[in-house]
Amino acid sequence: MKFNIAVVEDDTTSSTIIINHINRFSKENNEHIEIFAFEDGDEITSDYEAKYDVIFLDIEMKRLDGVLAAKKIRTFDKDVIIIFITNMPQYAIKGYEVEALSYLLKPVPYFAFQQELAKSIERIYKRKKQYILLKTDNGMVRMGVSDIFYIETMKHYLIIHTKSGVYKMKSSLKKLIEELNNSFFCLCNSCYLVNLDEVTGVSGDNIIVNGDNLKISRPRKKSFMEKLASHFGGRL
Repeated sequence: MKFNIAVVEDDTTSSTIIINHINRFSKENNEHIEIFAFEDGDEITSDYEAKYDVIFLDIEMKRLDGVLAAKKIRTFDKDVIIIFITNMPQYAIKGYEVEALSYLLKPVPYFAFQQELAKSIERIYKRKKQYILLKTDNGMVRMGVSDIFYIETMKHYLIIHTKSGVYKMKSSLKKLIEELNNSFFCLCNSCYLVNLDEVTGVSGDNIIVNGDNLKISRPRKKSFMEKLASHFGGRL
């Protein structure tokens, strides 16, 4: 499998470090990676192509900063993995707004970099490989696990909210959890099984998934928030 990785960095030294890290990772892990370099956020967004698997995005740039660039990218591409690069960690909290995976502090050491890139590639492999069959009222539907926002229970039925629509099937949540066998999913309460990749915000006792506010139950709040933080590298 070939991976397309973009590096958006206006500092030549920092850009060179990241590109060298990618090339080193590619050789050490025998991964086929094509690199696309941009000098500012406006360059990658002016004629954006949804062909990248990972984008390393500097937060502070002269013409279009990384947060605004990421917001523009998200209007075209919900799946690309975004990793911020910054020397000001207080800005990285904005990653929640654009579903960034994590951030790296400058100067970026190879050990931290390769951990983030390895995690990203593992996630991409899982996204592209895992499917489940949904036995809906209208027949069988083959669904990519990464296309599921969340699943809710309603009496003896499951309501599956996905990127292609909402599906209803007669089954138990326990059975579907066993079938998913995927660490990206977690119960925020007894009624909602959430794809952690799709959590775009937390507001009080609610999480935001696909624009919907889902209640986090009091008994599950601590474990859910710990798993959410761990999923996003424990940083955002």
